[in-house]
Amino acid sequence: MTNFRFLLFILGAAFIFLSCSEGEKDRLNFEEQGREVPEFNADSAYHFIERQLDFGPRNPNSKGHQQAKRYFLNTLEQYAGARYVYSQDFTAKGYNGDTLALSNIIASFNPQSSDRIMLCAHWDTRPRADKDSANQDKPILGADDGGSGVGILLEFARLFEEQPPPIGVDIVLFDGEDYGKEGDLSKYFLGSRHWAKNPPVEGYSPRFSILLDMVGGQNAQFPKEGYSMQFAPALVNEVWSIADEEGFDELFIQQMGSKISDDHVVINRILGIPTIDIIRHNPSSNNSQFAPYWHTHNDNLSIISKKTLDGVGKTLLELIYNRISVSD
Repeated sequence: MTNFRFLLFILGAAFIFLSCSEGEKDRLNFEEQGREVPEFNADSAYHFIERQLDFGPRNPNSKGHQQAKRYFLNTLEQYAGARYVYSQDFTAKGYNGDTLALSNIIASFNPQSSDRIMLCAHWDTRPRADKDSANQDKPILGADDGGSGVGILLEFARLFEEQPPPIGVDIVLFDGEDYGKEGDLSKYFLGSRHWAKNPPVEGYSPRFSILLDMVGGQNAQFPKEGYSMQFAPALVNEVWSIADEEGFDELFIQQMGSKISDDHVVINRILGIPTIDIIRHNPSSNNSQFAPYWHTHNDNLSIISKKTLDGVGKTLLELIYNRISVSD
């Protein structure tokens, strides 16, 4: 039996059960559970980012893209087990008529649980530095835009192996998020569009999903992104409340942000899964201004902050391990 078929068998049964029973409770109801929360290791998350950058840019069809895919699969298989890791391979048309070879990478933890959540990020990097003053036609390293969200999720995977979460957790790394050109949304979010229209598990319905995008930069601030507040305000408010309790209020600021087109909008609109986006942007801007290194060659390891990684990681681990009520 292939890894994918085994995953379908286990998770399919879980989601059938979940679809029958989930209406009996509020899927976005949170309270402290008194459970032990593992310690997030920002040094480890930083290392996972550093390792990605060792491959160079990870834009579709590049050597770095191919190497990173193998690395993600090997790393997640180490933590989740080979049976519970799946590469959803697909193709898309590029701007020059070329065929892009793309892969969404999925790993499931606590697969026997019928009650699940999803954590996601995009793993590809931008094939052009269109916001830079030089070398605009060259791909970027994407330490924050791509690398940071994946780095945090790989650290979570390491912790999930050591201390299994009380709820089922699916990590999804989307490909092809950042391929598009400015002003052309049709070629952004290629991975999440394919995943949402071709769900590996029919009827997949986790309680909620959290998207991480640009979550590792120095001096970052995360206002409450507009679409997230539209689709899942209770989840947003819980995450920001936890951050405040944990002392990360300067990171997760209590301000409304802009509505930002990202993978979470695709997931919400196509599958109806309540999904929020933790994403760095300027809340006072009318045009969703991002960090000064955004879509430039300055998006490299030098702008990554372990303090930022620590705030995001600890906040979400508290949510996952200690704020979700699950039936025994």
